[in-house]
Amino acid sequence: MQFPKDFKWGAATSAYQVEGAAYEDGRGLSIWEMLHQKPNTYWGNQNGDVACDHYHRYKEDVALMKAMGLQIYRMSIAWPRVLPEGTGKVNPLGLGFYDRLIDELLAAGITPYVTLFHWDFPLALYQQGGWLNRASADWFAEYTRVVVGRLGDRVQHWMTLNEPHCYLGIGHLDGKFAPGDRISFPQFLRAAHHTLLAHGKAVQVIRAESKLPALVGMAPVGPVHMPASASPEDIEAARKAMFSVTYKGSWNNTWWMDPIFFGQYPQDGLELFAGDLPEIQNGDMETIHQPLDFYGCNIYSGATTRAGADGQPENVPLPQGYGQAAAMLPITPEAIYWGPRFYFERYGKPVLITENGYTCLDFVHMDGRVHDYQRIDFIRRHLIQLRKAANDGVKLHGYFHWSVMDDFEWVEGYKDRFGLVYVDWATQKRIWKDSAYYYKKVIETHGDYLDQDVPFPTI
Repeated sequence: MQFPKDFKWGAATSAYQVEGAAYEDGRGLSIWEMLHQKPNTYWGNQNGDVACDHYHRYKEDVALMKAMGLQIYRMSIAWPRVLPEGTGKVNPLGLGFYDRLIDELLAAGITPYVTLFHWDFPLALYQQGGWLNRASADWFAEYTRVVVGRLGDRVQHWMTLNEPHCYLGIGHLDGKFAPGDRISFPQFLRAAHHTLLAHGKAVQVIRAESKLPALVGMAPVGPVHMPASASPEDIEAARKAMFSVTYKGSWNNTWWMDPIFFGQYPQDGLELFAGDLPEIQNGDMETIHQPLDFYGCNIYSGATTRAGADGQPENVPLPQGYGQAAAMLPITPEAIYWGPRFYFERYGKPVLITENGYTCLDFVHMDGRVHDYQRIDFIRRHLIQLRKAANDGVKLHGYFHWSVMDDFEWVEGYKDRFGLVYVDWATQKRIWKDSAYYYKKVIETHGDYLDQDVPFPTI
């Protein structure tokens, strides 16, 4: 089995999680600066003011990516760095940083995949209602026009939004992420509708303003269900569970993606949410329903599902002592097979794994290296499953490991380490983890190295 010849290998970060320089060169405030003013919202009361200092060290970081063999790099633009007030006056120093970063990547032979919004909503616009304000879709379109107008002569691959399920569900409905709100469910659905409008308008702007033929997608995250067995009944139960709206909350696939790909909200969601629905104006669904070039998906784990006695989906509980990452996510490699398979079957677009990764309790060993064999095992298991999906007919565009380097993991601060490269937060020294060397070999062999056992170091 082999990966498709045009399959691309990469890794990812996001602006707020790596850049730092939160108060430099005219950058405006985001809702994350607001949240970290509240005590006990971040682990250890840490914040992203410095993070990986990528703003100043981007050349060093791009050199690391080149040495690792990355072919593609998923990054994001910080909206308040480009437009400090969210709209209006452009910050030339902020936009200039992305100019230099894109040029550095291209000079290194790395293709940038740019995400326009990875959660750092401008504080000035949040104070005007944020995503609850219908004007947010136009604010986002204006910001998109500025970025694409500047970078669209070199950037061809775009993603509009990262995980609206999370930034609205966890940030606005549950109150755990920025901005830390706990809005009502009808308000949540209104914000979600405006977010989808923002996506649609941004796609229109990208198509109109890009000087290169643009390839456009999104980076959603949603529940992945894996069948408990190979029986047709269990496979159908898992598929149904993935594409059903069963409760009043954010964590589903179809409320977000059906409007984008089919131009309508799913019927089961409309029935369940009746009475809570937002105002949908004439033309809204047409605006949301813009043609996309790929289906991006962030996949970390999945749930096992079987057909119950009545034929309806039924979750299979995890066994006691199941394998899990340091971030408490279960290790379920089959999720990266079934997720792309089901998404490809439903939406018919090439699948791009926009995030997949693992947290270890990494530290520098006495030999000066970071030995993260568990992450190597995680990568190998998941990529074998992804290759299987490709060989079973799923059209795959590429894979982004999360993340290039350890970063600021939102409310978990610097506790959770997802990186292939270790960052010493006191000195900003970068150290390749063993997994970085492993991933480099996987890339060099276009996945063939996955078939070689990697022996655990012995004394």
